[in-house]
Amino acid sequence: MQTQYKFTVFGILAVLVWSAVLHVMRIVSEDFGAIGGATLIYSVAAIFLVLFLGFPKMKSYPKSYVIFGGVLFVAYELCLSLSLGFANSRTQSAQVLIVNYLWPLFTILGAIISRSNSANTVLLFCGSILAFTGVYMVVSGDTSLSIESLVSSIVSNPMAFGLAFGGAIIWAVYCNLTKMLSNGQNAITLFFIFTAITLWVKWCLIEQGLQSNFSFYKVCLLVVAGGGMALGYALWNKAIIGGNMILLAVISYFTPVFSGIFASWILGISLTTGFWVGVIAVTLGSLLCWQSTRASVNNNNVAVSDA
Repeated sequence: MQTQYKFTVFGILAVLVWSAVLHVMRIVSEDFGAIGGATLIYSVAAIFLVLFLGFPKMKSYPKSYVIFGGVLFVAYELCLSLSLGFANSRTQSAQVLIVNYLWPLFTILGAIISRSNSANTVLLFCGSILAFTGVYMVVSGDTSLSIESLVSSIVSNPMAFGLAFGGAIIWAVYCNLTKMLSNGQNAITLFFIFTAITLWVKWCLIEQGLQSNFSFYKVCLLVVAGGGMALGYALWNKAIIGGNMILLAVISYFTPVFSGIFASWILGISLTTGFWVGVIAVTLGSLLCWQSTRASVNNNNVAVSDA
């Protein structure tokens, strides 16, 4: 029992680390550019993961998992990091991140569509409406549900919001396919290496120089961002081995709330009432969707991802 408690604490720490470190990624992107910052962060994270978990052995992973899982993972991480980097402001980066947190809802819907899970239709419908309404309020910036405000926010930066929304769908597909293809293996270190290589290739092709000179402070933030991502994955790895998966599922759905708190502290921004009401709606909506499939989740943990 004490061992399970320890692993569960690892999972809670992983969620808190992720909630904070993504905002540090935004600051690094401001220092080195959207693509340059992401390239450096994932390179540092890959190095840390190799140090924490060892160098991945390709032969130990199913080929289908490496190919399909790798492509989806890289695509998601590119969407996530670039959506934060391309946000027009720190406030918008916080909004973009909440859009990304639609992935639990899409994961559950994907599991139902693939018939690997069943759900209470009423709870699922209510949860879905609540989650989307929450994102609507977060993006529009107010509680009036004004179509004009929503459209204005999205039109101001369709790339950032589009990447975040697309990333949420991609991650949901990844979560469901990983369950089917991984055969119990975790290739997270390999996937991070793939992501770093992809970003270096992209950076070289566009020949975009770093937007800032290195300094001690900026290098420290870079290490915190890359090391934090690696630490989060390493902790979650441990957590899913022997932790309380039901508790971890519930805690992971509160990530938008933690993210909002850290955004206000780390980025030094003042978030609107509409933002916080939206965050709460997204969280409650995700919990309702999770509750609708709880019986099945207890058996296969489909709705709990490794990120």
